[in-house]
Amino acid sequence: MRGALALIGTVALVAGCSDEVPETPATQETEIPEDLQQAEMPEVPADEAGIGTPMAERVATIGLLNKRNNVSQEFELSPGEQRRAGDVIVRLQACERTAPWEMPKETGAFVQVLVRQRGSEDQFARIFSGWLFKNSPSLNVVEHPIYDVWVKDCAMSFPGEEASDEAASE
Repeated sequence: MRGALALIGTVALVAGCSDEVPETPATQETEIPEDLQQAEMPEVPADEAGIGTPMAERVATIGLLNKRNNVSQEFELSPGEQRRAGDVIVRLQACERTAPWEMPKETGAFVQVLVRQRGSEDQFARIFSGWLFKNSPSLNVVEHPIYDVWVKDCAMSFPGEEASDEAASE
């Protein structure tokens, strides 16, 4: 009896699968209301110390998923930048990655997520403000019924890292 149920479940699962991949619609960016535009970023102590890439030159890759229509998008943002996609604004305040000689390896970004209020044209509510970590996504989670946001990468380098990359490629 158990084997028959497992076989029926497997057949139902396979029958519902398709090799066709749905076409992803093009990202449609919309304007951010003027009152939500952000001011200049404050100076960061790590920049003053000269360790790694200056904060202004880092680039984070942030993923955004709309769970209603299963559309995911990627944003490349520098600290202080923000992007709007439909009813969501994603702001990046900072991104960090552990130095190559440190363990465990971790990549994170301080992100703010704002979602447009229902029935309003330009009223946004902040649903998340905090650090998101690539390798430990459960430490801090964007809890929203429609949108999911996560960190994919933080492009930055540390002193001496370029030399070790060149030696590894030879």
